[in-house]
Amino acid sequence: MTSRPGHRAFPALFRAAAVGLALALTVGTTSAAATPTPASANWTALPYAPAPADNPLKGFLPYAGSYQTFPYSMEWFYLPLRDVMTGPRHFDWTALERRLNDIAGRGHQAVFRFYLDYPGQPTGIPQYLLDQGLVTHAYDDFGNNGVSVSPDYDDPRLVTALEEFIAAFGRRYDGDPRIGFITLGLIGFWGEWHTWPHDGWTLPENWMPDTAVLTKVLTGYDNAFDRTRLLARYPSPQNKDLAMGYHDDSFAFETLPPTSWHFVQRLIDEGVTGKWRTEPIGGELRPEIQSCLWDEPVSCAQYEDFTESVAQTHASWLLNQAAFAGAGYTGDKYFRALEASKSLGYELTVTEAAVGPGRVSVRIANRGTAPFYYPWQGELAAVDRQGRIVARWRTGWTVDGIQPGATPVELSTDIGLRGLRPGSYDLVLRVANPLPQGLPLRFANTGQDTHSGWLRLGAVTTR
Repeated sequence: MTSRPGHRAFPALFRAAAVGLALALTVGTTSAAATPTPASANWTALPYAPAPADNPLKGFLPYAGSYQTFPYSMEWFYLPLRDVMTGPRHFDWTALERRLNDIAGRGHQAVFRFYLDYPGQPTGIPQYLLDQGLVTHAYDDFGNNGVSVSPDYDDPRLVTALEEFIAAFGRRYDGDPRIGFITLGLIGFWGEWHTWPHDGWTLPENWMPDTAVLTKVLTGYDNAFDRTRLLARYPSPQNKDLAMGYHDDSFAFETLPPTSWHFVQRLIDEGVTGKWRTEPIGGELRPEIQSCLWDEPVSCAQYEDFTESVAQTHASWLLNQAAFAGAGYTGDKYFRALEASKSLGYELTVTEAAVGPGRVSVRIANRGTAPFYYPWQGELAAVDRQGRIVARWRTGWTVDGIQPGATPVELSTDIGLRGLRPGSYDLVLRVANPLPQGLPLRFANTGQDTHSGWLRLGAVTTR
């Protein structure tokens, strides 16, 4: 994976060193890896309790909208490229801004992709390229009936347009807290990087771009985005070493090996089965099984085991509109789907805390199936007997990269208690969502939300 200075995708083995550096740069904080907690620290176990299903950046998500049928923290949408690209190097971001602001207004992050060709929808190709004579292919597959068209992806004018768009997209939106994840899109039907059956095998003509064009799109994205996480549709020799994860859009349907085109088999063949440790995996629960997979017994005509699919992919999120549409799931079906949603991604728990005069230490474990992928910052606070926050401390701690099943990560920081009136205070911890009004990351502990959004670590007394 790319490891240029400042790039997000540094190997997991270097996470502790990076955390130590971040803490060293924060006044009054140190990393436990560099400065062990004093032997006199009084460690107290913090009881486990399941984390909520709407923890940020994980779980089932719907198409963009407001729903009451199922908990969620992210929303999905598609956007045609023509809505923002109006000419060479000319962009109007209004349509994207409207979508992002609507979703952020509900306290959620967005997951989305741009497309050129969506079967059954008007073309997403920028109009100026059509006016210049870009060659397109009409088709009736997937109920399209000639509505959309597949462009000549190898046309130099289109290739240049894609490169210019990706660069401008990254300049404007890399690190935007309204965005959870971006799937690359742009190429193929639905932006899914295939043109089946027009693939040169099923039908004689292959409408996919040349490998050189695909490489330009992949490297363009990798160069344009350092902070916002990217996901490609398929593992390939061209993306295996780039800082991007993958999305399986036929999850629990064409996921498990050994079939050659199934998602995990592709991971195996490209040697990237462990890439989830540093790059996210997402996708879509196959639409045909979204409703029947939670029946007992499962009533789907064709499906794969969901639990095993999660175990082998380490997926963090899945589009699953059936959980939200209409009445959603009901009865036991709802609770089975809820547990399935909660099984995706991270579940961070503070196993122990040591709260002493002027110093706080925590040990954080991950009971989930994937790490948290963003360097969100930890914050400590003191709460008085009336429930008021009377002091805050920036720790420099981040929770990204804590691996499932690994030894808990130990973090420590010094806190200044001067200025606090004599008395007893609760010491609390939170990991704030950088999205204003966004859902906070909540730990899997009984003491979570003792004070709204905060985890109680213990008490400190000043005299």
